Amino acid sequence: MQPWKMPAHALKQLYLSREASVPEVVTGMFAHIKQTEPAVDAYLTLCEESAAAQAQAIQKRYDQGEDPGLLAGVPMAVKDNLCTRNIRTTCASRMLENFTPPYNAAAVEKILAEGAILLGKTNMDEFAMGSSTEYSYFKKTRNPWNPQRVPGGSSGGSAAAVAARTAVCALGSDTGGSVRQPASFCGVVGVKPTYGRFSRYGLIAYASSLDQVGVLSQDVEDCALLTKVLSGYDPRDTTSADEKTDDYLAGLNQSVRGLTLGIPKEYYREGIHPDVRKAVEDAIGQFQTLGAAVKEVSLPHTEDCLPVYYIIACAEASSNLGRYDGVQYGRRASGYRDLSDMILKSRSEGFGPEVQRRILLGTYVLSAGYYDAYYKKAQQVRTLLKQDFDEALSQCDCLLTPVSPVTAFAFGEKSGNPVEMYLTDIFTVSVNIAGLPALVVPGGQDASGMPCGIQLVGKPFGEAVLFKIAHAFEQSTPWHSLTPKEVAL
Repeated sequence: MQPWKMPAHALKQLYLSREASVPEVVTGMFAHIKQTEPAVDAYLTLCEESAAAQAQAIQKRYDQGEDPGLLAGVPMAVKDNLCTRNIRTTCASRMLENFTPPYNAAAVEKILAEGAILLGKTNMDEFAMGSSTEYSYFKKTRNPWNPQRVPGGSSGGSAAAVAARTAVCALGSDTGGSVRQPASFCGVVGVKPTYGRFSRYGLIAYASSLDQVGVLSQDVEDCALLTKVLSGYDPRDTTSADEKTDDYLAGLNQSVRGLTLGIPKEYYREGIHPDVRKAVEDAIGQFQTLGAAVKEVSLPHTEDCLPVYYIIACAEASSNLGRYDGVQYGRRASGYRDLSDMILKSRSEGFGPEVQRRILLGTYVLSAGYYDAYYKKAQQVRTLLKQDFDEALSQCDCLLTPVSPVTAFAFGEKSGNPVEMYLTDIFTVSVNIAGLPALVVPGGQDASGMPCGIQLVGKPFGEAVLFKIAHAFEQSTPWHSLTPKEVAL
């Protein structure tokens, strides 16, 4: 038995029944990481010593007859844009190569309070700007299903770690699909909650009106469990929502008979790979078999999603990343003439080409003479996009869509063409624009055996319905139980 490969809910039962100990599981997990990591490169920082100490402390509480928390003894990974006290947090950027935060992000606080074991920090696209984890300053993470393919991004390290079972589950962040797209590419479950459901305190900002902490896990039950842990109001985050938290686990085994799934007609367009289209069509058929109804709906402003997203996201990135000037913290260049030269050199050396591209675009759309033409208009169209979703969701319980037009692509296939890379997010960015919850569950494989997920989009604060629907699909299909053969599992 290799308990470190089990989902969190199953592992927790082993601890409670004394069939496994936390130190044994953590030791086994690090041995597995050392065996697997050379083929995957999911981690930027490992915390073996502190994890061992955590494991001993939690096991002591189990031995005393306590239940130390919902995640007690569960080995987890955290994306490297979530602050971790006294543990390096780089955003996969040269700019923050040696940054060590003095505090934990709210999401990290919550998992630690429930007894999770922090294994380490995972690789990502620099400052979460990317869809393939090719834009990390440090290294490229490889897809455990095929090392020649990308794991998706920007939470590619977290998704790859869960797929390779080098973490039981992981935290990521999602600004335009950065949890959901890698979940699809790596064959795991991923959730982006309603904007405001999880606290963003300690999440290093990319685009503040779009960013959300997200979860990656082996199955829907773990995703629901972690959503329960992470939900709740936080006064330290001014965008945190003071909304009732549902029991996301309560409806997992309920029937979906009588529910209606909306199929946005604009999402079934040219450019979708035939294998992706088949996975979604098969999922629609499976839901009908389970008793759910299917209804075509319309999102008429779909073609505006990408330009709106990249105007708003880049504008906010330009503002948020202005703080990295080489003065207070972060990289400071050497050999400068004066303050202006120091800032110029520090930012030029510290930021990679994709981050620089987005900063320049964002600065342009916010500049005098262009603000009204671009940024203001994008915000106005954002309102129209939100109204589209409100109207569509008034006719159904959730939407069922593809995650990406393609499955995991080869390294270098799209990185030379930014627009082609951006198009891989066409079905995910709209959800962030509208602030809605969305969940990705494994839904099939392409002809080469690469995973393909399906996306469920819910009503505001309707995560419980998404978990119910996703769990019914998961339990009636084999896809979530498949694991990569390319790594030593």
